[in-house]
Amino acid sequence: MMISRRRILGATAAGAAALALPRSLAPEEAFAAPLDFTETAVGADRFSSLLLPQARAALDRHAGMIAARDMVGLVDFSAPSKAARFYLVDMPAGQIVSTHLVAHGRGSDPGNRGWVERLSNRPGSNASCDGAFLTGDAYSGEHGRSRRLQGLDPQNNMAESRAIVIHAADYVSPAMANSQGRVGRSQGCFAVSRAEIGDVLELLGPGRLLYAVK
Repeated sequence: MMISRRRILGATAAGAAALALPRSLAPEEAFAAPLDFTETAVGADRFSSLLLPQARAALDRHAGMIAARDMVGLVDFSAPSKAARFYLVDMPAGQIVSTHLVAHGRGSDPGNRGWVERLSNRPGSNASCDGAFLTGDAYSGEHGRSRRLQGLDPQNNMAESRAIVIHAADYVSPAMANSQGRVGRSQGCFAVSRAEIGDVLELLGPGRLLYAVK
């Protein structure tokens, strides 16, 4: 079974005020093999016609809150968890820099099928929520290096009090996606693999937009 694996070219810090970005992937390149989106009909068209315009609209809608508009995180919860559905996007270029596996909440997928069935902003739901999030400070916590998030929309405005963050987890890995056809579930957090958390936290720094859509 072919699985969706990340495509990343790496990035390095270029001083405190700037980030040296890798060569961006064009949408058609980012969705080429070995990424397999055939089961969900997700691809370059969905990125360019839906995800990217929605992210740009969210940046404009929350311009007073989001200071940095260079890099955005996009999570497409319409795709299964075995797919690399977390995209880091160079917004000025409109191009994907890297893709990553990301977990959704167990409350969004009670049958553990690998698909988001529902979203919730309710505390205790253990579900994922969609909408615009502002990335906050990085910290070291229960899951190691993590980044705080603040929900900016009505459907995710409880994210901070629910401790919805970006963190790493052992239950997110290409090996698990390959062997089980899905990755594990979080309690609503955007959990990525331990191998990739450093790249995600470096590229998606504080004061930026993380936008999730179903």
